[in-house]
Amino acid sequence: MVTLLFSLAACAPQSELVKAKSDITDVREDVKENKAQIQGLQKRLDMVDANVKGTVDMQKAMADYGVKSDQITTDMQLLQGKLEENNFRIAELAQKLDDKSFKIAELSAKTEELDAKVKLLSGNTTTTVGKQATKTLEPSDLYRQAKTDYDKKNYDLALAGFQNYVTQFPVASQVDKSQYWIGECYYAKKDFNKAIEAFNKVIKSYPKSDKVAGAKLKIGYSYLNERNNAKAREYLYKVIKEHPSTQEAALARNKLKSIGK
Repeated sequence: MVTLLFSLAACAPQSELVKAKSDITDVREDVKENKAQIQGLQKRLDMVDANVKGTVDMQKAMADYGVKSDQITTDMQLLQGKLEENNFRIAELAQKLDDKSFKIAELSAKTEELDAKVKLLSGNTTTTVGKQATKTLEPSDLYRQAKTDYDKKNYDLALAGFQNYVTQFPVASQVDKSQYWIGECYYAKKDFNKAIEAFNKVIKSYPKSDKVAGAKLKIGYSYLNERNNAKAREYLYKVIKEHPSTQEAALARNKLKSIGK
């Protein structure tokens, strides 16, 4: 009877899990379509540029080029905005998916526990079942709480929270970001050697993460604080070379100017 009740209860989060996966698939298809459109616009821009170079009436061609180029640039900016919006939606849905998966796993564990207790207590209906286990924070709640502690400069609490996230949810959607914030916690505590280790783990364990550029930048900063200017320059140049269009690259350039190339 207990197993049946919990099986019915599990149906709701299971259906929500399927819906969340479907939503993520739809958003990813939108992202793929938007990227294809941007590539198409870039090709059009290249073709216009090639036509301009081969035109005799350069002045008229440049005027036409300017109009078409402005329109294509505007279209690309609009598509870029849609891409950023879709990426945000994917991240949001991924966190919800983490929570649904966690709830299903938690419910399954409770079902197995109660089944075992029912078997143990069969024939003794007067015996009281033990107390319910303490509720564990869901992935998104744990991440949010740790980030709040970091923003309040409670770095030790934040560090513990992010470390718990990485340990408890090693395949969850925010694990790369949690590892990055572990590095930021050590950096804020001025423990630069541990910060470098934590940031290096982001680079090695999550090479496709959008936190990789930031991790390399903060490694450079950490080496500067350790007065190792050679290693600092190495990582700052890596940011510029490997992530040229990012905000981190702009920060790396400014830092290099301040310390002298």
